[in-house]
Amino acid sequence: MTGSGGNVAVPGLSRRRSILVARLQSIERTRSKMEARQLSDIAELASTSPGATRDVAQEVALALSITPHAAERMVSLAVALTTRLPHTLAAMRAGMLDGYKASKIADVTGSLSDDLARIADERLSQRLAGKDPTQLRRAAHHVVATVDPDGYAKRVARRREERSLQLVQQGEGMATLIADLPAEIATSIYTRIDRDARRLRHAGATDTLDQLRADLFAKLCLRDGTGTGAPRAEVFIYVAATTLLELDDEPADMTGHGFIPAWLARQIATGPNTTWRRILTDPITGHPIDLGRTRYRPTAALDEYVRIRDRECRAPGCYRPSQSCELDHSLDWHKHGTTTEQRLISLCKTHHRLKDRPGWNYTVNPTDNTLTITTPTGQHHTTRPPRLHKPRRPRPDVS
Repeated sequence: MTGSGGNVAVPGLSRRRSILVARLQSIERTRSKMEARQLSDIAELASTSPGATRDVAQEVALALSITPHAAERMVSLAVALTTRLPHTLAAMRAGMLDGYKASKIADVTGSLSDDLARIADERLSQRLAGKDPTQLRRAAHHVVATVDPDGYAKRVARRREERSLQLVQQGEGMATLIADLPAEIATSIYTRIDRDARRLRHAGATDTLDQLRADLFAKLCLRDGTGTGAPRAEVFIYVAATTLLELDDEPADMTGHGFIPAWLARQIATGPNTTWRRILTDPITGHPIDLGRTRYRPTAALDEYVRIRDRECRAPGCYRPSQSCELDHSLDWHKHGTTTEQRLISLCKTHHRLKDRPGWNYTVNPTDNTLTITTPTGQHHTTRPPRLHKPRRPRPDVS
């Protein structure tokens, strides 16, 4: 039996495929309902917590093992759904849309007052079924422009003041730069790079247009202020000398990113602007050898040692490089704390400030530098500095 397009129809296969699609839809509806329940619980947690919303987000991040940024978005969405967007929340509870789709509505209506947000939410309630995230976002923009036409021009001006650049680590040696720029500037940048990439392609370049655009963008960004000179950047790579000497192919570690293959570490290490630093480690434990200091402000050597040891912010789930962090006394100086490598830890500004919020407690075991964070609800989360290499067993004494 032949179906349309010349494909052979297998008896029962079409029915099986229909059953699978129906099951996917059923699972999606169930997932949406569970997300609605989870977000409602997060909103209740936020409403009953004495601390700031950001404190709640930090606790959610630790509880769910997600990034603080993702947790902040979850808390923000939960509060918006339960206070400003009841129809959107009801649609989630009915299984009509998931949290990601609901976030598109929450993001677009976020600039409205509570009263206008509820009006927009009600108007959107009849336009939710069957729409993908992009369609929902466009529908929300249309409704927002309708209910608040005078505020649109002000929001455009404000958004231009919120221009920003973000770095998102993707793994496998790659990362993504996200630049929020005024539309005409972003378009101009892309048009210029695209034009130059197509010119190179026409001249015989064998790379794809995407590769050429990415390379041109990197070269433009890494030039010095005059637009000339070799590209320069600052990244921190942890790689064994044996790997650099090609005696093995152990992965290296790029701070803020994660593991990279040996060939890439060697390529970076042999760059014209690379600076090498030697770190001595205990061969048994794999940790850096201690450097004792006793004054309040860390010396340059101790400061560098702690940052090299920690690599990143010591809070669970935070990957900000330690070179961009602040050094904190695990036992405050005024409480007879000492400025030693056993008592200092690297914390980003957000997690450093969180330490002093009500209900949060940070303790460090000076023996192995284990950090234990206790949250306002009594949850405990621990981290330890990563080893620079695998522990090695001492060779047996054959003498």
